[in-house]
Amino acid sequence: MSLELKEVSKQVGGETHIYPTNLVFDSASFNILLGTTGAGKTTLMQIMAGLDKASTGSIFFNGEDVTNIAVQKRNVSMVYQQFINYPNFTVYENIASPLRVANIGEGEIKKRVGDIADLLKLSPMLGRRPSELSGGQQQRIAMARALVKDASLVLLDEPLANLDFKLREELRDELPRLLAERNCVVVYATTEPMEALLFSGHTAAMHEGRVTQFGPSSQVYREPNDLVSARVFSEPPINTTSVLKAGNEIRLSPGISWNVAGELARLKDGPYTFGIRAHHVTIQETGNTPIQVDGTVQITEISGSESVVHFRMNDNNWISQSPGIHPYDVGSTAHFYVDISHGLYFDEHEKTISV
Repeated sequence: MSLELKEVSKQVGGETHIYPTNLVFDSASFNILLGTTGAGKTTLMQIMAGLDKASTGSIFFNGEDVTNIAVQKRNVSMVYQQFINYPNFTVYENIASPLRVANIGEGEIKKRVGDIADLLKLSPMLGRRPSELSGGQQQRIAMARALVKDASLVLLDEPLANLDFKLREELRDELPRLLAERNCVVVYATTEPMEALLFSGHTAAMHEGRVTQFGPSSQVYREPNDLVSARVFSEPPINTTSVLKAGNEIRLSPGISWNVAGELARLKDGPYTFGIRAHHVTIQETGNTPIQVDGTVQITEISGSESVVHFRMNDNNWISQSPGIHPYDVGSTAHFYVDISHGLYFDEHEKTISV
């Protein structure tokens, strides 16, 4: 089973919501749509499901053109961030409802509902109604109803956003395994780059209605095609600054420079953009090739395991993310260490330069 989008686009009232998009999701694959709110993830998923009609293009499932096939005739399940349940049904009947529509036998229904209820910690609540449960519990019902169905295409639109931290972490571990056993195509939308990396699989980076890059998640993260894709796949936001290439040297500012070789050394001299993710800008010296930069502290955020410092450096707002607790006074000047071995370089068109 595979899902293919060919030149799929969506316009509403003269405004483009999805630009022409080509994607292929392979059989038994876990795929992530990664992008900020408004990037077009939900619209694209609704088109995949048949809940919305594309303005142009075609959709093929397992080689069959399903562009004009109604959603009721497609073997698809979808879960939204905002849960939708049948208020007059018990939790058990909510979960069992798609199986009853498919005329599954009662014995099989009982087994499937029991298994998915155990996974989603719903077993003690099967006799209750959704109105008696918390929002997080109701979202779990909606997820269970989608997962209990043996759908060929499973669409998950930020389904963990309303769940408590512990259950969210458990499901991040369990979902890929559970869905892999069903030999279906999974498309999972999220705004969180770390979630995309945890799920692995393949990631489509989305920005303002465009898929900017698609490939294995770790590859899209480590080798973004351009600055837009790098920004989509960076949280906290990637740090950027203008640098000047002169001979075998990259100059960030007076007194701060480093030597380069290979493709970078062969580039024509001139201005480029340098990008570095926040966890490679640390409070303490780490890595093989650190350089020191000084900045004026603007904000500090301290959690139990890390410190995030926003600072001003060369007219740029940068972020440092370091393990441990490191308090700073706002307005003070602090030293930070940039591991340039993890740096990214972009040309005048914001395309990534291979190094």
